[in-house]
Amino acid sequence: EKRTVTQIEKNGYPDSIYINAAKIFQGIHTEKSKDGLLVRYGDNSESPMLAFKDEHSRRVCYELAFNALKYQDLLEEILLDSSAYPCYSIPDELTSLLVVMLYDLQDRKFRERKIFDEEEVVAEVQEIGHYLDSCRTKLAAALARCRIKHDALSIEYFVPETIWKQEQRVSALPFCVWVNTFKISLEDVIRDLEMKGLKKVESVSDFDHYTYAVDQHCRDVLVFPSSLKEELLNLDLFADRKLLLQ
Repeated sequence: EKRTVTQIEKNGYPDSIYINAAKIFQGIHTEKSKDGLLVRYGDNSESPMLAFKDEHSRRVCYELAFNALKYQDLLEEILLDSSAYPCYSIPDELTSLLVVMLYDLQDRKFRERKIFDEEEVVAEVQEIGHYLDSCRTKLAAALARCRIKHDALSIEYFVPETIWKQEQRVSALPFCVWVNTFKISLEDVIRDLEMKGLKKVESVSDFDHYTYAVDQHCRDVLVFPSSLKEELLNLDLFADRKLLLQ
């Protein structure tokens, strides 16, 4: 059976996403003891964030920042091992941006970032992006060495155990969305989902990957398996706020 819902190819983000994610990361990154302080984060806490384009952009910024936090130790090790850090042309105030953009670069398998039409260009993001591109081979090699050193099949090995256990619990939970009946009817949503290859089942216990159910107590709520979350949140139904994540 043909499926029309596909995995989203990772092409990077507009400049505003990186700069906002870096500002979030600056406020939440793990402070190291001064004795072991090798990567320095300057103080740019007073620098205002750019306005979020929409709720999807806000979600992506926080997701990117928290992914950088989750792998902070690994990303710092890659920067140091590759000799990409320190770089005297990059001030400490841009270290958060460097780490956030490095996370995204390795998440794209070190492929080039897509150029987004009509995006607002941010000079700092362009500077860091060009620098990381110039070090791409060394960074990829440093990541490979880290994985060999720790006998890690993937970077998930480097997630702290407490966070890994939390993510395992959360990832197993179905997620719910509201149908915004001011913009679309339940019937039209169901028709759209079926065109995209999803099948309606009676309950959560009947879930396969490309399935969903209507909540038994609230007919405006749909329930999906957790494995579909990333794909569904990139659909126009969410971008147009016809479906709202619970």
